[in-house]
Amino acid sequence: MASLGNFSLLPLILVVLAGVACFPTESLATSRWALVKNEVKHFGFEVTLKHIDSGKNFTRYERLQRALTRGQHRLNRLSKMVLAAGSTSELEAESPIHSGNGEFLMQLSIGTPGASFPAIMDTGSDLIWTQCKPCSQCYDQQTPIFDPKKSSSFTTLSCSSNLCMALPTSMCDSGGCEYLYTYGDYSSTQGVMATETFTFGDSGDSQGVSVPKVGFGCGQDNEGSGFSQGAGLVGLGRGPLSLVSQLGVPEFSYCLTSIDDSKTSKLLIGPQAIGNKTSSSAIITIPLIKNPSQPSFYYLPLEGISVGDTRLPIKKSTFSLQSDGSGGLIIDSGTTITYLEESAFDLVKKEFISQTKLSVDKSGTAGLDLCFTLPSGSAQVEVPKLVFHFEGADLDLPGDNYMIADSSVGLMCLAMGSSSGMSIFGNVQQQNMMVVHDLEKETLSFIPTQCDQL
Repeated sequence: MASLGNFSLLPLILVVLAGVACFPTESLATSRWALVKNEVKHFGFEVTLKHIDSGKNFTRYERLQRALTRGQHRLNRLSKMVLAAGSTSELEAESPIHSGNGEFLMQLSIGTPGASFPAIMDTGSDLIWTQCKPCSQCYDQQTPIFDPKKSSSFTTLSCSSNLCMALPTSMCDSGGCEYLYTYGDYSSTQGVMATETFTFGDSGDSQGVSVPKVGFGCGQDNEGSGFSQGAGLVGLGRGPLSLVSQLGVPEFSYCLTSIDDSKTSKLLIGPQAIGNKTSSSAIITIPLIKNPSQPSFYYLPLEGISVGDTRLPIKKSTFSLQSDGSGGLIIDSGTTITYLEESAFDLVKKEFISQTKLSVDKSGTAGLDLCFTLPSGSAQVEVPKLVFHFEGADLDLPGDNYMIADSSVGLMCLAMGSSSGMSIFGNVQQQNMMVVHDLEKETLSFIPTQCDQL
């Protein structure tokens, strides 16, 4: 994309939004698991990601509307988590809530023989789960519900197992460890904890890899909205129940194509996470912050924002974590646009209006807080640069990563909104970048990458 000083030239298009390893019998389960874990840690694997609206007959404008609705739904979940973090309610203390749902699906296979199903990728929670028979309450899914009786590798977890004890809410009976995992809009999954063989990618493809003894929730009572796009969820958070924690990998990454792109995205686990070697000058590395009240999330130390050549007068404390666990900025693959604490967003909005030489659209039809009317017949338009100032590094975003333009409806909108409390760095801002989570160094890196060419 061409640039001019502190402006980017934005094209007028809507920019919105691995061989199979086989191992012997159960008597060698411990050594088998150690072997696979070691191989994954040293060689890694990749999984194809598909946007949940991919392949459906939606216009770009319809994709945007659907994505914004889901994004607002997720923001509401996260806001309830923030409120719960500071609550002294005994009920809330006993039943922590999690973010749930997401924007991207990963294809998995579970069991022996394997049963294929699409799972929602979620960097904002930990638990891996799928719907299981016998189901007392299950939502409709496109693939058959997993039947543990048909798998020779299904094993329930005991109440004394580390994963059972890591659950926020668990119960024990003669059948083993039972779990309850609640999400921010009162959606939930409930069932038994077990281990199974998971195959990531296509089990018939040379890029697939099978991993035994992965702990997961076999959900027999799954209620609420936001899960129907997939047959379960794979948590990639920082807690012990997540996939990356169970595998013990030092890093993972994802590379997301734009929301209106029919091409697939990638999730890379282990050493493959850094992708192709890139010059150090192109890599932006930021320290990760931990929040004891919300340990699953990946928090980033945002210190300020610039629009064009203007550093906005945002107080540094605006994005700081508070003593009750509220506030802060998380990076999230499951939220479409970036949401900033209201006082900061108001300053961003005001500066974009000041620097953008276009009329403000006040119709509200796009569903975004700030839109401009596009000049008819123009092939490109100038937009101010947007820079996020993190601790130790500045992230200068391409115009496509914060402006959504659609010449067919004559609008260009800022892909950002306001929030109260927690701020979220969304996936539009992350598109066409390798987002590398280094779990050992506790850093996060952005590497400019053409994600559809991986």
